[in-house]
Amino acid sequence: MQGITSVVGKILIVLGAILAAFGLVLALFPRIPFFGRLPGDLDFKLGETRILFPLATCILVSIFLTILANLLLRLFK
Repeated sequence: MQGITSVVGKILIVLGAILAAFGLVLALFPRIPFFGRLPGDLDFKLGETRILFPLATCILVSIFLTILANLLLRLFK
């Protein structure tokens, strides 16, 4: 049972480091130029209300996180 806790611990450390790095990037660069403004992102303005649904950005982030997860899983096998 100790083997599985060791692997889970390593995964949590790596994920924490990734989250910390992502937070640092967001803190240093508050306005990433392309984030939320890709061609597939939906932007509606109704009077004073603006609705932004970043569909293309979500798909791009999902693809990146999937590749990252696969690399991490292969690393810890």
